[in-house]
Amino acid sequence: MSSYLYVPLIDEQKFLIFGMDEDSGRLRLKRQIQLSARPYQLCADPRQRYLYQQLRSESYSGVASFRIDPASGDVTQIGEVELEADACYVVTDRGGRFLLAAYLIAGMVTVHPIGSDGAVRGPACDQRITEIYAHSILTDPSNRFAFVPHVTPTDTIHQFRFDPTSGSLRPGRVPRIATTPGRGPRHLAFHPSGRVVYANEEQSSSVGVYRLDPSSGNLTLLQSLSTLPGGGFQGKNSTGSVRVHPEGKAVYVSNRGHNSIAAFAVDEGTGLLSPLGWVPSQPIPRTLGITTDGRFFFAGSDESGRLTSYRIDETGMLEPLETCEVGKFVSWILPLAFN
Repeated sequence: MSSYLYVPLIDEQKFLIFGMDEDSGRLRLKRQIQLSARPYQLCADPRQRYLYQQLRSESYSGVASFRIDPASGDVTQIGEVELEADACYVVTDRGGRFLLAAYLIAGMVTVHPIGSDGAVRGPACDQRITEIYAHSILTDPSNRFAFVPHVTPTDTIHQFRFDPTSGSLRPGRVPRIATTPGRGPRHLAFHPSGRVVYANEEQSSSVGVYRLDPSSGNLTLLQSLSTLPGGGFQGKNSTGSVRVHPEGKAVYVSNRGHNSIAAFAVDEGTGLLSPLGWVPSQPIPRTLGITTDGRFFFAGSDESGRLTSYRIDETGMLEPLETCEVGKFVSWILPLAFN
């Protein structure tokens, strides 16, 4: 098994490829790839054959497609397509046939086809207006539903039925659910069971737990917990990202301001959360990554130009390992592994 870490750097307009030692989790830089614009969110197709790097400049928003060499972890660019507006999030559907994008200010989502060669194609095969501050989009594990969280002051999650054959989106049975004002759902992460999804609530420094109805595609809020420890933290804080352990035993949320990673234990039967603890991070941790084997965890910083690595113990708690200089600033962390 060979493990790699893909890390875009916004200010330096490039992304880095690290090799990772599978025993220690230590990283070694393999390659730096210069890009045509500032790189933001990054994703891979479900079979880990291709990477899709979102790019932005003052007058351009697009996605570059790369083919991955599993033997070396290296990549080769195979295409680039311009998007319909300034996107803030891209992800493939669960079948890897379409690229879905969310647009913060434009308040919409799009679906682009992915060609047989793995490159994203244009124009979009579907486009849906939602509301301003659409911050991400994600299909459920069955690939039949898609969800679009919107941060404050919109405070909604839009729900769609997704057609994995045509790529079309249709409003769900309940097209829009309003969250508590001021919570601001930002990103989503599904439990491996597919029955529960977690949302990091940006403005309220909390994590929401939702149950998915597999017949209707409707989300129901079960729980909302603070991502801050007790004791009255008085500074300004917002959450950046949410990740679920591959075995489903823990959930992690980054605290930007408190400068920590909040870890929560997951109840096996219900998916509900209870605090495991907090570990310090570099200033303003936004994006997070977990290796596919669930052994190592990574957090980037919006201020320090550093990447911090942690070992995940048997309970799901994080043990700090090392902090390394990578450059400014880390926009995404994508761990991949190949046999």
